Amino acid sequence: MKVLIILGSPRGARSQTRVLAEAVLAGARAAGAEVDELDLAGKRVDFCVACDACHKGPRCPLPDDCREILDGMLAADGIVLASPVYLNQVTAQMKALLDRSTQFIHCLRLMDKYLAAVTTSGGGGGTETQEFLRRYAMTVGAQCVGGVDARVPLAETDLAAARKLGATLVEAIRNQTKDPAQIFAIEEQKKRFGRVIDAHKTDWGYEHDYWRKKGWL
Repeated sequence: MKVLIILGSPRGARSQTRVLAEAVLAGARAAGAEVDELDLAGKRVDFCVACDACHKGPRCPLPDDCREILDGMLAADGIVLASPVYLNQVTAQMKALLDRSTQFIHCLRLMDKYLAAVTTSGGGGGTETQEFLRRYAMTVGAQCVGGVDARVPLAETDLAAARKLGATLVEAIRNQTKDPAQIFAIEEQKKRFGRVIDAHKTDWGYEHDYWRKKGWL
């Protein structure tokens, strides 16, 4: 079982979000998972240019590190998205990555995977950002097991909550826990995108073929 954390803070090693997120990883590791992390501060992720190439083939043509990161997400059983709160949202680095995961959305590529959210802030906004990440999880087919949000400076109670979240994530993966409300939302997403994919079957041949092979059309 593999849990991957994606760090969205531009501060790198100085990030308090990293400290909180690594407590999640510590909890996951203690529960028996193999853990890994990707720091967007050390990666190049260009903005989506809306070229539609991802609908027509398996790879985005932009020459940056995004392919490596998305492949890492596909290889993981659990994903932790960690970001400080900037203007009630994730950072530009994290948003650029999520915007580049369009094929994950259209093809629900993270179906049966599990996601947790980590947010930090100096003045609030965590509730909105946590909700955004929860909705992203369901949009790509993943189950969201919850999140941890903390004000900086971090307290030991924040780190304890993060370690507990890591253990909860591993338990959900191990038991394949499914939340009925999230399953319903994912199925509704599938219905909507099924109609979109079928309507664009001439232009979006790769995605249409993916859906056909899955038996979703």
